[in-house]
Amino acid sequence: MNSYKKNAYSYALIVAMGGFVFGLDAALISGTVKFISQEFALNDLQLGMVVGAPALGVLLALFFAGYACNKYGRRKTLQIVAALYVLSAIGSAFAPNYISLLSFRFLGGLAFTSISLAAMYIGEIAPPKLRGKLVTMIQINIVIGLSGAYFINYLILQLGLSDTAWIQELNFNENTWRWMLGSEILPAIAWFILLFFVPRSPAWLFYNGKQEDARLTLLKLLPEDEVNEQLLDMEKSMKTSANNRSVFSQLKEIFSKNYRITFIIAFTLAIAQQTSGINAILFYAPTVFEQIGIGTDAAFMQAIWTGLTGLLFTLLGLLLVDKIGRRPMIIGGMVWVVISLGIAYAGFKTATYTLTKEAITEMTQIPNVERLHSMIDIEYDSDIDLKEALIKSLGEKDAREHSSLLIQKSATINAVLVLVGILSFIAAFHFSIGPVMWVLFSEIFPISLRGIAIPFFTLITSTASWLIQMMFPTQLATFGISNTLLFYAATVFIGMLILYRYLIETKNLTIEEIQLKLQNK
Repeated sequence: MNSYKKNAYSYALIVAMGGFVFGLDAALISGTVKFISQEFALNDLQLGMVVGAPALGVLLALFFAGYACNKYGRRKTLQIVAALYVLSAIGSAFAPNYISLLSFRFLGGLAFTSISLAAMYIGEIAPPKLRGKLVTMIQINIVIGLSGAYFINYLILQLGLSDTAWIQELNFNENTWRWMLGSEILPAIAWFILLFFVPRSPAWLFYNGKQEDARLTLLKLLPEDEVNEQLLDMEKSMKTSANNRSVFSQLKEIFSKNYRITFIIAFTLAIAQQTSGINAILFYAPTVFEQIGIGTDAAFMQAIWTGLTGLLFTLLGLLLVDKIGRRPMIIGGMVWVVISLGIAYAGFKTATYTLTKEAITEMTQIPNVERLHSMIDIEYDSDIDLKEALIKSLGEKDAREHSSLLIQKSATINAVLVLVGILSFIAAFHFSIGPVMWVLFSEIFPISLRGIAIPFFTLITSTASWLIQMMFPTQLATFGISNTLLFYAATVFIGMLILYRYLIETKNLTIEEIQLKLQNK
């Protein structure tokens, strides 16, 4: 590997670490759901707010991310983001009450712009033939972070059950969720430090009149003859949008007729990626697996398999994105997502729930378990019917606290079918629409607009993400897991039909060639 490629990979890897910290931040909360619900006596809406608070925070941050990127540069903005991750992790781990936890989770959401900013930066330093691979490194880091979070949660859960002296002294059992959230602190600090070793974006330097600095940076990434060609392309791109200096004028241009196809592609991707339900599955992974009836401990273990599946298929996508192309991976992946969600839906839809006298007798950890006697041998056709009956018999507090055990003892479900559907969905998402959306975002906008365009469409996808995360506990309690999955499948199917009509192939093209192709479309 020549020095140019080594530099490109090194800088991209450092910046893509923001995806790792994001993955940790996003998935660590999944293991804390039960513990913080009990400690702070949260209802479904409050729980959804805590889990979804970062997604709400990023909505606010994205209004300023584009300005900060254009004013202060991509690198400096990323450094600010890393500092926010550090503050959020420390504050969340030591939060004394629900409001402070919600606030620090919201603060962490301000840093969730790391994904869009990393995609922007890497797209600007990457040679065209490496762009797909380098931008996809963000998604790899995300799923490594997710997998790491699930493993950390499981490890801390097991440590909490240990009677070893040093573990008891660290209060793993009493402070389980605090150790989980606090495990993010060191990686966030490491990323913050490493960001001081990457150069400023050559595109930002050129756009801000620092052509010589842009040349010096490009010389680290490309041979000299390609550097001159790249600078000429940047100059042409600037001339086509010379008046788009203000935020308002850039936003106006995004909505103009010239960028109509680009808008349709970006908007559809932004909505469909999140309404697939990926963050509901990932951020509430143990809760989802508990619906199968496998118990809390096994549910945490299955969450680890979710992370490993995502990692495997993200790596596979990385190897193939510049060979297969963006369009086949997106369209084919969305078909795969719809089929997978359909399989999981079928598994949950055919489940039944019955509490036997023997099962009730065994549940000694439930106080006054005889309250369940009125439910003996009654078959419930859905998890909703079961939960409503449990609330009537036990009250909302006890029904929520012991829901995992009660579902485990009562469920008759094709667990294999559900697991295959969910893991297949995770594989499909991380192979296609998950990483490839960010690749396309780094390609389909001209240099003069991307500082505003990428944060703008990230705002849209983050809004959808926040709504999905916040509403998932309520959807689970109101519609049931099967109908919730059916809703996700329907939205992805609609998005697939739109993209089949408008999505172009961008493989191996320069940013300027992609713009020409979109204009012709």
